[in-house]
Amino acid sequence: MKADYKNWVPKGMVLGLAAGTVAACVLFILFGATDWIAHGTARVICAVVLGVGTLVLLFFTVWMASLYRTFDYNGKRKLSKTIIDGTAAHVSIPDGGVGLDVGCGSGALTIACAKRNPDAQMVGCDIWSGAYKSSFTKQRCEDNAAAEGVSNVRFEEGNAVKLPFTDESFDAVCSNYVYHNIAGQDKQALLLETLRVLKKGGTFAIHDLMSKARYGDMDAFVRSLRDAGYADVRLIDTTDGTFMGHKEAAWLGLGGSTLLVGKK
Repeated sequence: MKADYKNWVPKGMVLGLAAGTVAACVLFILFGATDWIAHGTARVICAVVLGVGTLVLLFFTVWMASLYRTFDYNGKRKLSKTIIDGTAAHVSIPDGGVGLDVGCGSGALTIACAKRNPDAQMVGCDIWSGAYKSSFTKQRCEDNAAAEGVSNVRFEEGNAVKLPFTDESFDAVCSNYVYHNIAGQDKQALLLETLRVLKKGGTFAIHDLMSKARYGDMDAFVRSLRDAGYADVRLIDTTDGTFMGHKEAAWLGLGGSTLLVGKK
């Protein structure tokens, strides 16, 4: 059995856009483009609307298909694996310790961290709901761990907004592309909630789209952590070639991708 971490872009979304593009094109040909001059203004408007709609759908179909290929674990680029492995490289857990992956999805980061820290335990938590609930499940996480031959992991239900763990429960915490998906929540507050369950001396590595529009002033946030006694806190721009280049990040909609790392 081979691990299946699924694609960050659901295949059904790509196929749905493709089907919509074909349907819009057919409608354009049948009701928009055929003899539109002879049918007056209404037919012209119909042709324009259907034509523009077809082009828009075609663009998004091509874009989403490109994202799907780029993130595919079995593809040539394997960007998802690059990001997962790169984030896991910052997660260090002492022997006998326990780490936490917030929003573990299909278990990729949890398992990668467990592999890097074989004498420690990793816990992956998620609510496994929303747009990804059909692909990302607790059972898939467990199946992937089994496929990878990794036994020092477990998976539990847990919401990043209010983690079901006591203060200072873990020796390391990590997360990848999770908090920007949580609508209506202060992103810095989510970071603090994750850091709440980190033990003194524990390390953290949180990767997300930390643009100012989403996260506010992250430089000020880093200063506040340092003032609170956190050590080695820094922001790593992962679009500078670390995980991807600026142009690729812009095309993929991953501008602002940043790793927040440090020690409590």
